[in-house]
Amino acid sequence: MSSMSYMEKLLDGVEVEWTVLGDKHVIEVANSGRKPVKSSLRVSGKTPYYGANNIQDYVEGYTHDGQFLLIAEDGSASLKKYSIQYAIGKFWANNHVHVLRGKSGLNTRFLYHYLCIVNFIPFLTGGGRAKLTKGKMIEIPVPIPWPENPEKSLEIQAEIVRILDTFTELTTELTTELNARKKQYNYYRDQFLSFEEGEVEWKTLDDVANFANGKGHEKDITEDGEYIVVNSKFISTDGKFAKHSNKQICPLLIDDILLVMSDLPNGKALAKTFIVEADGRYTLNQRIGGITVKNKDEILPKFLHYFLNRTPQLTKYNNGADQTNLRKDQILGVKIPILSISEQENIVAILDKFEALTNSISEGLPREIALRQQQYEYYSDLLLSFPKPEAGTAVNT
Repeated sequence: MSSMSYMEKLLDGVEVEWTVLGDKHVIEVANSGRKPVKSSLRVSGKTPYYGANNIQDYVEGYTHDGQFLLIAEDGSASLKKYSIQYAIGKFWANNHVHVLRGKSGLNTRFLYHYLCIVNFIPFLTGGGRAKLTKGKMIEIPVPIPWPENPEKSLEIQAEIVRILDTFTELTTELTTELNARKKQYNYYRDQFLSFEEGEVEWKTLDDVANFANGKGHEKDITEDGEYIVVNSKFISTDGKFAKHSNKQICPLLIDDILLVMSDLPNGKALAKTFIVEADGRYTLNQRIGGITVKNKDEILPKFLHYFLNRTPQLTKYNNGADQTNLRKDQILGVKIPILSISEQENIVAILDKFEALTNSISEGLPREIALRQQQYEYYSDLLLSFPKPEAGTAVNT
């Protein structure tokens, strides 16, 4: 069945009536009761504490109980998708989210899916850090299929919800599996890279590798540059986000290991590593350490990459309060296990398989999740792209 014929059959030729989020007949705006609480004053509990960017904490008490939508009051005007959250049961909402739900005749979950495809930018005020005031939020148009027959309207809404929830559930299942695989990967990585005292010979990184710091490229960044500038964001996103330069100030060669030396408190990038897979492609930015194995007959670069990646010997310097800046001597003082080359090859082969499954953008679960998300977006556009009212036509308020 074609996309258009499916829509025509589902709606069966009925008209759609447009209203707005401020229509008190079909939508309840439950902003009253929202309470901001400083993190230092929150009492730890099991109730999710929502802010503009999803759950921020778990606390005692609650401000709402039921099925609600939470729309971010603060956000970025450049976001492709505005922050819409769906909460069930007891939760605490702070004053950075609008809280609302459908009344009789409007399925709250249907409203959630519809708002996920709405362009919020025309309703935002302010600059780069935009704001969605209640006055502007209640102007956002909302479609009601077959309003003259509430029972049939709810059936249509429920069917649309069923279809779209199928894709969100698949995405959730795949994401859960991916997280489990990552835990499994971390478990095996720790097992393969943990050694008892006296079990192996140990040397310092200074014994087995050379170290060099990168240099600043800020003045040489260009969108179509020939070389990838290896900085903290590039490494922390596994190469998904990159800046470019036409100057290779700090050339990198195949098998060079790059390590993040600076990160914010409790950041996930500190001591994260990246290994160079080709010559003449990268240039090293400042505050990124470049590590080159001295003797590949003693240490395989890929093995050293895996061993150094987020090693506790370096992450221990993060005190959770201040920005961490690793020193050269701290990095070169890391103790490295010396195994036979065959043992290193076996460990690398196993960890490579886990790495491909969990992190690759072209294979494994991340690719499946991306495909399911694309399907959801396709069908949400298909099922929720109702004909807009003609210019000048009034909507219900």
